Amino acid sequence: MTPLPASQQLFDRARAVSPGGVNSPVRAFRAVGGTPIFMASGEGAWLTDVDGNRYVDLVGSWGPMLLGHAHPEVLAAVGAAVARGTSFGTPSEPEVLLAEEIVDRTSAEMVRMVSSGTEATMSAIRLARGFTGRDKIVKFAGCYHGHVDALLAEAGSGVVTLGLPETPGVPAHVTADTIVLPYNDRAAVEAAFAEYGDQIACLITEAAAGNMGVVPPEPGFNRFLSEVCARHGALFVSDEVMTGFRVTRSGHWGLDGQQEGWAPDLVTFGKVMGGGFPAAAFGGRKDVMEQLAPAGPVYQAGTLSGNPIATTAGLTTLRLADADAYARLDAASARLRTMVTEALAAEGVKHTLQNAGNMFSVFWGTDEPVTHFAAAQAQEAWRYKPFFHAMLDAGVYLPPSAFECWFVSAAHDEEALSRIGAALPGAARAAARATAQN
Repeated sequence: MTPLPASQQLFDRARAVSPGGVNSPVRAFRAVGGTPIFMASGEGAWLTDVDGNRYVDLVGSWGPMLLGHAHPEVLAAVGAAVARGTSFGTPSEPEVLLAEEIVDRTSAEMVRMVSSGTEATMSAIRLARGFTGRDKIVKFAGCYHGHVDALLAEAGSGVVTLGLPETPGVPAHVTADTIVLPYNDRAAVEAAFAEYGDQIACLITEAAAGNMGVVPPEPGFNRFLSEVCARHGALFVSDEVMTGFRVTRSGHWGLDGQQEGWAPDLVTFGKVMGGGFPAAAFGGRKDVMEQLAPAGPVYQAGTLSGNPIATTAGLTTLRLADADAYARLDAASARLRTMVTEALAAEGVKHTLQNAGNMFSVFWGTDEPVTHFAAAQAQEAWRYKPFFHAMLDAGVYLPPSAFECWFVSAAHDEEALSRIGAALPGAARAAARATAQN
């Protein structure tokens, strides 16, 4: 592993003042070992760390950097917005413009701005309970919807990466009304609604699961969920915090909902819609959304919700995300998926690469499709550690967990893809030589 003295020094200082030295657990490199890298700057598809090393970035701030880092038009728009003032505590035009853009692109008839994906899902659950007058919620094992107490039951993302015990700090009664089912299991969904249908406020699912690795919904599964919820008077909540505006201009709903003729009752957004700033939203049917205060009785609020800087960054990003940008993004992802598969196959590394649009990840030690959480957990995740560090040493920054998505951007050009291609053979050899004890 390449020495990183400046990152190590900052990490040592950070551990003295922050739990684990980080502000989000997966950043700590606990799953892959070594010192987390402190970045100094980003431009296009590239990151530069505090030690002066340059990397092709396949994390993209965990998804938001659709156009790449420091896009000049986004920076110009943000700079102009900052000059006008950073926060007002009042309504402002950018939040209206961003809401209009989201409504134009998606199934949502109305949206409410918040500051994080966790806030969006928490608020959507509260609204669903308030609208239906019911308490129970249904989620799927391995789907992560932020660190909402009631949804941290068999969650993915950092919870599975770190192997944390069952939601410490969350009282048992908080999750007592959460029904957890296997993903892609229609029979389990039917059985749950047969038993509890008149008590279920909503079912929430990632539009395409991306926090146990990428596990796409089986064909027609999201439509099936929508129909089951409608039959039983429950709301169908689609979590597009990760997929929203990334896999198409309309999110994952643009891949299945529009073609199949269904729409979620509520939907959550984040990441890309903030353009690299803290911004998120939830939206949906007008009759449901108008139950929110001040129009209705369900209370929700946020001091920085609709922040003019964040909404300006998000609006500019979405306006720049035209058909050409998505074509470049999809082409880069497709080429990279082929490169990864060929490199691992050449070294005899059994694997399954799965994608949802341009999002993808690798499951190690299996050549069978992964359709649910138990199968994702059964992979040989220990092969990822040496693979990750070999790529890192060769100048490619991957997610520091086998259970996370790989993200490309419209800025991943020939230079960036060539760097990745040069790094892959050595990393594949490292994965092939790995043992469960290393």
